Amino acid sequence: MKSLKLSENTGIQLPAKNLLAIVAGAIIATISFFQLESRIGSLETSRELFNADLLKKSEQKPTDQEQFLILEHLAEQVENIQKEMETMRNNNVNINYAMKDIEKIKNTLEDIKDKVRANGGH
Repeated sequence: MKSLKLSENTGIQLPAKNLLAIVAGAIIATISFFQLESRIGSLETSRELFNADLLKKSEQKPTDQEQFLILEHLAEQVENIQKEMETMRNNNVNINYAMKDIEKIKNTLEDIKDKVRANGGH
């Protein structure tokens, strides 16, 4: 078997066309790798920013909590006011009915007074 001795002075015979193809392939592979790496980095950064914004927007700030509590309180007050208005509506009907009854009683009382006066009483 023949031994292969390589040193810095060893010469290689290679056609220029093949050498240029190898160099061009290495350059294209290197450029493609760095472009792909750059794109992946950009997408990861974009995803992290999106997640951070999403988390930030989902958190309730103290002002949001305060507004929510105020809103709940106002809704409760509106319900109470509606109930009170319904009872007032019923009271208004009852008051009108009572006023009619009082008018009838006043008229009846006047008739009785007139009859008593006519009979010689006070």
